[in-house]
Amino acid sequence: MNRLNPIVCGLRCRCPTCGQGSLFRGYLKVRSRCEGCGADFSRADSGDGPVVFILLIVGAIGCFGMLFVEFRFHPPVWLQLLIWLPSIGLLTLAVLRPFKAILIALQVHNGASEARHDN
Repeated sequence: MNRLNPIVCGLRCRCPTCGQGSLFRGYLKVRSRCEGCGADFSRADSGDGPVVFILLIVGAIGCFGMLFVEFRFHPPVWLQLLIWLPSIGLLTLAVLRPFKAILIALQVHNGASEARHDN
């Protein structure tokens, strides 16, 4: 069977098994089953993984941008806040869903499961 690339499926927010069905039912709520192939996602959990990556990547972009603008143009503090707080917030929201989908797709691709199964 031809295995799908989990990164591509994650970026597209599609089912990591078939690549067709949507992985999410809402903005961040994962479907319990794929609408295309019926794959079970009820136990799929990305945990805090996406937040860690976003914190490092978006934080670095925001800090670099803020320092660059400060040293190059010397704007007032209120203007810096007006520019960078919404920018960092929007960038965070833009990448949160794909990062979560990538981590879930990597879980499915590698056959990872929860370490503890409560009955």
